[in-house]
Amino acid sequence: MRALVVYCHPRAGSFTQAICDLVVEKLEGNGAEVRLTDLYERHFDPILSAAEHEGYEICPDNCAPVEQDVDDLRWCDTLIFVYPTWWYGLPAILKGWLDRVFLPDVAFLMPTPDRKSIHPGLQHINRLGVFTTCGASWWLTTFIGAPGKRTILRGIGVLCGKPLKKAFAAHYLMDSSTPTSRKRHLDRVAAKMDRFLT
Repeated sequence: MRALVVYCHPRAGSFTQAICDLVVEKLEGNGAEVRLTDLYERHFDPILSAAEHEGYEICPDNCAPVEQDVDDLRWCDTLIFVYPTWWYGLPAILKGWLDRVFLPDVAFLMPTPDRKSIHPGLQHINRLGVFTTCGASWWLTTFIGAPGKRTILRGIGVLCGKPLKKAFAAHYLMDSSTPTSRKRHLDRVAAKMDRFLT
């Protein structure tokens, strides 16, 4: 197993980091090769520049600005995201990573005369995970539509191989969390990872 873990949180020592540490521990304990990319620590630039946008469909030149990230994405068969949910969605730095890295001829193939829509380019990925925290309740997040979760598990999921094994865990009401609720959530993440990796 080759696992790419995409992590983002601006503060060291956050609860999100504790979740990430547990995810990596479970992967390594299962014998997986792990590549961890910490977007904040890298000071990843989430802005898709005018030049990148202009060359967006020019393959493989479009990969040059994010060559290492593209290599990581092509290398992995397991892709896991660990991040805080803000305004029901992905942090800007993570959304920008998707914008810049999930490129034509990398994440998807452009339409052709025979196929009118894009088609999957990540069929080597057969496991997809999301581990997040949410300030809002489960009910409110669900009512809004959980756009962050849907972007990854549905939007990226349709680009991956089939069958695709998925894992998801969120600590809701994070702003009023307690040591007990955080411990319970880490136990839930551990159990989810155990099932995810078997």
